[in-house]
Amino acid sequence: MNVIPTDFEGLFVIEPKVFGDARGYFLETWNQQRYHETGIDAEFVQDNISFSRKDILRGLHYQIPPQGKLVSVIEGCVQDVVVDLRRSSKMFGKWFSVELDGQSKRQLFVPAGFAHGFAVLSETALFHYKCTELYHPEGEVTLQWNDPALAISWKVGSPLLSDKDKAGIPLKDLPASKLFD
Repeated sequence: MNVIPTDFEGLFVIEPKVFGDARGYFLETWNQQRYHETGIDAEFVQDNISFSRKDILRGLHYQIPPQGKLVSVIEGCVQDVVVDLRRSSKMFGKWFSVELDGQSKRQLFVPAGFAHGFAVLSETALFHYKCTELYHPEGEVTLQWNDPALAISWKVGSPLLSDKDKAGIPLKDLPASKLFD
C-alpha cells in the first residue's frame, strides 16, 4: 500500500494494493499490523456504511469524544472533506479535500479532532467508515458546511442537505468546549 502524507499532521491518503483479473478484484481494507507500521496507530471499535444519491452533501460532522476515521467508497465517487479543529495544529480551521471512489479504492485516514463530510459526485455512492470511538449522539456537532470563513470549494452546486446539516454552526461561533487541544 502507498501512504501519502498531507500537510495536516496525522491525515493520510492511502492507496491500497488491488489485485484484479477478469474475475474481479481483491483488496485488504484494514490490517492493523500493516497500518500501524505506516504510522496509522488506530484502534477501531465501530464500522458504518451510508448510501447516498448524487448531490447529497453530508457534514460537516464530528463528535465529542472525538473519533478517528478510516473512510472509503465501495461504489460511486465522492468529494471527501475534513476541517482541522485541533487548536494546537498549525492547520487549525483549514480544510482538505480528496476524491474517493470505488474504482481507485483510495482511503482517507482522518485522526481525531477533525470535522468530516462528503458530497456525492456520482449517481449513487456507498460510503464506508471505520471509527475509533463509538457513536455518541449527545456529543455530535455539525459545523456549517458553507461557512464563508472556511471557503470550502465543494464540487456540487446546489447540494441536498438534511435539516441538521442546514443548521450547522460557523467555526467562529463554536465554543472552546466544542474544539480540540
